[in-house]
Amino acid sequence: MNENFVTLNGPGEGEYEEKNSVFIGYAAPISSEDDALAIIKSKKKEYYDARHNVWAYVLPDGVTQRYSDDGEPQGTGGMPTLSVITKRGICGACVVVTRYFGGTLLGAGGLVRAYTQAASAAIDAAGIKRFDRFTGVEIKLSYSDYQKLGKLLAPYHIIDTETDYSDSVTVSFSVKSDEAQTLLDSFTEISAGRWSVSLTGEKWGCVCEQI
Repeated sequence: MNENFVTLNGPGEGEYEEKNSVFIGYAAPISSEDDALAIIKSKKKEYYDARHNVWAYVLPDGVTQRYSDDGEPQGTGGMPTLSVITKRGICGACVVVTRYFGGTLLGAGGLVRAYTQAASAAIDAAGIKRFDRFTGVEIKLSYSDYQKLGKLLAPYHIIDTETDYSDSVTVSFSVKSDEAQTLLDSFTEISAGRWSVSLTGEKWGCVCEQI
């Protein structure tokens, strides 16, 4: 299982013009093929009068990829758009580039450049962020030991912290999976077995807003 994946931070739009042809790029995160098809359908409806609506998407698994030249010469629209996504290592993303023809043929090289630029502009506008695998941890400890916990967790990437106060303190959080064992070892060393520690599963999480 991959330890991390990169996806879009949100939807974004960018534009590129070449010899009066206007290329409007739109990029958005997706979680399924249905999401991608819905975006493509929406953009075709929005730009119903455009000459071409070229598209490409990569599902969150990073393996399933689709693209379409939508009437442009083979290899000049869909594949360049897909390449922009894959070369940045992005998963779970759909990009649609709409072309309004400006009256001048651009040739294969010009089309590849234009679709690449428009797709890149859309992804730049959307922004990208990295998700990592996180391991859930639950600790039960005394109030006196609880005072030590904050300092102990400080060097680690921690998300989703919840604390329950009763006769003892129960703290639940998620730590980056590649840091989990080191953290657990430190718990054992410091607590001398006094703390009750259990793992609660894995999930994807993000500790950075955007990269």
